[in-house]
Amino acid sequence: MNRLTIVMYHYVRDLRHARYPNIKGLQTELFHHQIAYIAKHYNPISADDLIEAILNDEQLPPKAILLTFDDAYAEHFNVVFPVLEQARISGCFFPPAKCVLERHVLDVNKIHFILACVANKHELVESINQSVDLHRADYQLQSIDAYWDRAAIANRHDPAEVVFVKRMLQRDLPEALRENLTDALFKKHVADDERAFAQELYMSVEQVACLQRNGMYVGSHGFNHYWLNSLPDAEQRQEIDSAKIFLRTIGSNTNRWIMCYPYGAYNETTLNILRESNCVAGLTTRVA
Repeated sequence: MNRLTIVMYHYVRDLRHARYPNIKGLQTELFHHQIAYIAKHYNPISADDLIEAILNDEQLPPKAILLTFDDAYAEHFNVVFPVLEQARISGCFFPPAKCVLERHVLDVNKIHFILACVANKHELVESINQSVDLHRADYQLQSIDAYWDRAAIANRHDPAEVVFVKRMLQRDLPEALRENLTDALFKKHVADDERAFAQELYMSVEQVACLQRNGMYVGSHGFNHYWLNSLPDAEQRQEIDSAKIFLRTIGSNTNRWIMCYPYGAYNETTLNILRESNCVAGLTTRVA
């Protein structure tokens, strides 16, 4: 198979007039311009085109491009879907099942909105450090300096303080502690009513199924949006199996399907489980 360009989208919204203008997303008008440019200069392919090329060792068209949309945001149905339909482009949508089924705000999204609402990121670092000190004996936690040295590594997207907040609340603290801390920060800085917030933030089951029925592709982004490579083997399998059940619920083909790894994270166990589960391709990200 020849070269394929994949463009990954998350938030696509009218940020200038939104309640959370500091969320890291793409302005709607820029999305319109990007789709017009892509339609003119590239050959958009569908998920089925990619699956056929992989299974049959076929060549993709020159300048092939695949568009992906992660995390089941409502604007993917209300904003993105009509634009793609008009351009006759089939996008790939990767919803984490839990937020669609249970109307629970994913921790990753809570962290996004906490960071968007708190201008002084040092305040969030201090909240995390205080929680580490308070619960060190309960969870046998490491020193604050040890966590900082491991997690606070700036990248081209975020300064060290932001990366520290993300990694500590997403992965490095014990699950129960990071969930409680994230919930407390979300309620303090963003919203008290989590279900109402989730209702506004995410697509419904019916909307996801509508995408699938109308020429879009819906693949897996896990059930809980966990770092798969941080889970024991049995929990990884449960996470992937639960996500496949959701795909069948909304009409996706689970005999040949695509996985988009949450956070881009996977390991050899993940790959073995996916091979056994008829997964054809897995999508990740690598920061250059």
